[in-house]
Amino acid sequence: MSKTKTIRQSIQVNFNFDLIFTQNLFEIQNKTLANLFSQNQLKKSKAIVIVDNGMILFHPKLKESIRTYFDFHDSVIEISGNILEMPGGEQAKNEKNYIKNILESIHHFGIDRHSYVIVIGGGAVIDAVGFAASIAHRGVRLVRIPTTVLAQNDSGIGVKNGINFFDKKNFIGSFAIPFAVINDSAFLKTLDNRNWRSGISEAIKVALIKDPYFFNWIEKNTNALVNRNM
Repeated sequence: MSKTKTIRQSIQVNFNFDLIFTQNLFEIQNKTLANLFSQNQLKKSKAIVIVDNGMILFHPKLKESIRTYFDFHDSVIEISGNILEMPGGEQAKNEKNYIKNILESIHHFGIDRHSYVIVIGGGAVIDAVGFAASIAHRGVRLVRIPTTVLAQNDSGIGVKNGINFFDKKNFIGSFAIPFAVINDSAFLKTLDNRNWRSGISEAIKVALIKDPYFFNWIEKNTNALVNRNM
């Protein structure tokens, strides 16, 4: 008679990442990014950069500022290739060619587990780029720079990445921890009221679920939040 034996394995892994708050990240005097990359074991790191093209409309000099910043801090980091652009919203998650382009850049420029993928944009772009970064080499270092209130308190700090497939939202996805998340308050200044308040509503939802002290703080500071005086 054959015998069956089952061994149940248990694996527990702790993940940590830095959540950094700053303003005017790409001003050359701001050393936030340079200090982050200087922690790498390599003397000089490589990165590819992907930008939500909606950002270019409101910050037309953004790509120039990014290039200037990395040129100034070229002792610790360099950009490989052109700064890639992606459309924001669901289009970023519906069109598979954007993922293909990112993976091709990772392959072509030798972005490995000691290199970085930097994404600047709203939640949909962060989700899509995060998915590409998580499946290349089984995960390369991803630096998220969310540019909306909603992304800064939701997708930017979460662990979920995904794209749409078969007309189903987030049908393909992964759970992957970012290397770091950087919230630049300067990017929020160009948001219209609708997008500003939608992000605040997400914060209220989270506070109601798990943080009564935070909810009370929001309630006490409603007028300041509405008027962006925080």
